[in-house]
Amino acid sequence: MARAATVREDSVAFQACRGVSGVEKGAECGNNGSVSETGTSIVLIEDDRETATTLVGVLESAGYVVEHAINGIEGRQLVEANEPGLVITDMMMPRMGGFPVLEFLRTLEHPPRVIMITANEGGRHKAYAEMLGVHDYLRKPFTMDVLLASVERALQDSEPGSEPGSEPGSEPGSEQSDGAD
Repeated sequence: MARAATVREDSVAFQACRGVSGVEKGAECGNNGSVSETGTSIVLIEDDRETATTLVGVLESAGYVVEHAINGIEGRQLVEANEPGLVITDMMMPRMGGFPVLEFLRTLEHPPRVIMITANEGGRHKAYAEMLGVHDYLRKPFTMDVLLASVERALQDSEPGSEPGSEPGSEPGSEQSDGAD
């Protein structure tokens, strides 16, 4: 049985997406270049260029509209401008990390769902992230299947009339092994 690829391994498949925008990017990254099949906007806040390129490519291939910021300050601006349905944020970043982003999101009238991704193994960090309202907490490295399942759960739980999911971070696959950030 073939093992699923992790963030680092999948980045090779999406190298063609770098530096290409719009419809061309959609075609090269595996979707048809149309606006999103899901119509769902995601803000990705990730400072590692390789990881961000991979995640953007995977999410766009799955039909999501993705805006990327390299730090929490830019991420806050994208959230305010786009009102996304989901924010995926790294924990450790320059200028503004993931926790101040979570604190900011709590101040919004209609905050988006949040998935925090990190290489940090600290239990206290996970507990604090959950206290601040993250829907899921994924430890790097994680497979793209785990990420997409987490995104799907977060977005389903945020739909009107849907039943809330289980406690944040308690889904299968949330307890991934550590890796480099």
